[in-house]
Amino acid sequence: MPNLEHPAYPAADLLHLESLVPCRESQVSMLLSIFGERQQFSFPSLFIYGHTSSGKTYVMKTLLTTLQLPHVFVNCVEYFTSRLLLEEILIQLQGCSSGTEQTSPVHCDTLNDFVRLFKQAVASWELQDQTLYIVLDRAEQLREMEANILPAFLRLQELTDRNVTVILLSEIVWELFRPNIGCFEPFTMYFPDYSIGHLQKILSQNHPPEYSADFYAAYINILLGVFYMVCRDLKELRHLAALNFAKYCEPVVRGEANERDTRKLWKNIEPHLKKAMQTVYLREISSSQWERWQHDGGEPGQLKGLSAHTHVELPYYSKFLLIAAYLASYNPVRTDKRFFLKHHGKIRKTNFMKKHEKTSNHLLGPKPFPLDRLLAILYSIVDNRVAPTANIFSQITSLVTLQLLSMVGQNDQLDGPRYKCTVSLDFIRAIAR
Repeated sequence: MPNLEHPAYPAADLLHLESLVPCRESQVSMLLSIFGERQQFSFPSLFIYGHTSSGKTYVMKTLLTTLQLPHVFVNCVEYFTSRLLLEEILIQLQGCSSGTEQTSPVHCDTLNDFVRLFKQAVASWELQDQTLYIVLDRAEQLREMEANILPAFLRLQELTDRNVTVILLSEIVWELFRPNIGCFEPFTMYFPDYSIGHLQKILSQNHPPEYSADFYAAYINILLGVFYMVCRDLKELRHLAALNFAKYCEPVVRGEANERDTRKLWKNIEPHLKKAMQTVYLREISSSQWERWQHDGGEPGQLKGLSAHTHVELPYYSKFLLIAAYLASYNPVRTDKRFFLKHHGKIRKTNFMKKHEKTSNHLLGPKPFPLDRLLAILYSIVDNRVAPTANIFSQITSLVTLQLLSMVGQNDQLDGPRYKCTVSLDFIRAIAR
């Protein structure tokens, strides 16, 4: 029995829509109830929110396109000023009314011009009083525009005296939108995150035709078992599934196992999925590079990207400052003379091997150090002579701003500021190379 039912739309269209939006039937059913029939006045404005990759944009596009409802779809990130946004809405309306993609330029400087031109465009479209839907994706960008834009969209139906509904799609809650002076409250609707069962069902639909659905579903189950705790993004999981499926099939292709040998397939894919954990969300290498690296049997250290910290753009002396800060954070103060002076004299080894110092300093974390110690180590590790100019001190401030160094305590202490180095040993090794 179909989950989507509405007397105003054909059953075949609703059945096709249900197949296109798996695990979002309840949200689509709610939207259809709000929309009503084509000629009915819908709610003036809707606010739909939820985390990224929860299906807001996809469901709205699919719903409006499948049921052939008149609509305008605009991404507020692409049209980041009020003028660009209003003109794009009018251009799309003009293109729909003329039936061609080539449209004449539209100039809309004020909201009054938009209301006037909007009425003309809707009248020329011959909608027969059907509801027109204006969908504004990434609607949080509206908060950066003029103060009258958001309230005007929320009550556009009243301003234009037309059958129009404005739908705002956002990743943040309505309370962060509401102006201090108040405005028309939209109907709010929440899209929850996909559960692991929903992700399993959605991802399993993309199985290659040369393999059975059960075989691909078992692969998706393994993939979610590894990545679900660190990644709930459907787009990222779909990318990872497509990227690593060839490696999962290798024993089957070579004839070493069949599709039911789950244990052999898991042992083959497990180390590669763990390596793929290094690049979740980063996109630091292309898909072709990752496949080539898997085929060659590379090691994790061979990845050239952000996670390996092999490419950091810092000024020349900022790199030496960061190295000096790391040495000051992880070396005891009394070792400075031993490490950074050429003629430090004889030092007994027992002085540096006390019982409580046998634990690695990397396990204990970075220690704070004063500014004068940082500069003293800097002067000793740089080959040429460095003058303590304002440029050096400004670079220290920049490192703090970049959160590569952190300031400890107050800046107005009598003994001067104290700092900590917050980067890892791999980061310092990459810079030192």
